[in-house]
Amino acid sequence: MSTSLSSLTFSFSSLSFSSHISHKPNSLSFHRPRSLSLSHLSAPPSLVFLASAAPLAELETTDLKKYVKSRLPGGFAAQTIIGTGRRKCAIARVVLQEGTGKVIINYRDAKEYLQGNPLWLQYVKVPLVTLGYESNYDVFVKAHGGGLSGQAQAISLGIARALLRVSEDHRRPLRKEGLLTRDSRIVERKKVGLKKARKAPQFSKR
Repeated sequence: MSTSLSSLTFSFSSLSFSSHISHKPNSLSFHRPRSLSLSHLSAPPSLVFLASAAPLAELETTDLKKYVKSRLPGGFAAQTIIGTGRRKCAIARVVLQEGTGKVIINYRDAKEYLQGNPLWLQYVKVPLVTLGYESNYDVFVKAHGGGLSGQAQAISLGIARALLRVSEDHRRPLRKEGLLTRDSRIVERKKVGLKKARKAPQFSKR
């Protein structure tokens, strides 16, 4: 019995804990983590995409600008099939040329410029669709003033007036659809003593 106890004590004493405990008393040794290098870190893909999207948009705009200038030598004023449309505070100068149905507004594609709004895009296409010319003419527009809705309706009137330069026979179908009538409705001015054009402050008897 005494021999077995002595063998057990000998085996326990032979075990070493040097891998966990240092030789200094009451001190533990820890392994230092490896330092991270910034060279291994990469930028998130979303930031890379946003950085590359801006130059692409600028390139498309410059390419369209060159394309418009090549199609319209001498500028807008030198063209023959031209019409001016107005709506609210918006003014649009429109030039028609034989083509495939492209619509370019202020050197940008119409769908991009009008933010993909189907109603505004419909305003622009109505005069050409009425006469069946939606794929026969390219439309070049310079628009300023007002908002996108007013500009879209001004472009519609400008296209209708330009189509009269193509042929006087277009007047009757365009007039029938009301596309040659200038919409004169504008925002009514504010009045003195009122909150808006007609809205009055609340009446109080006492």
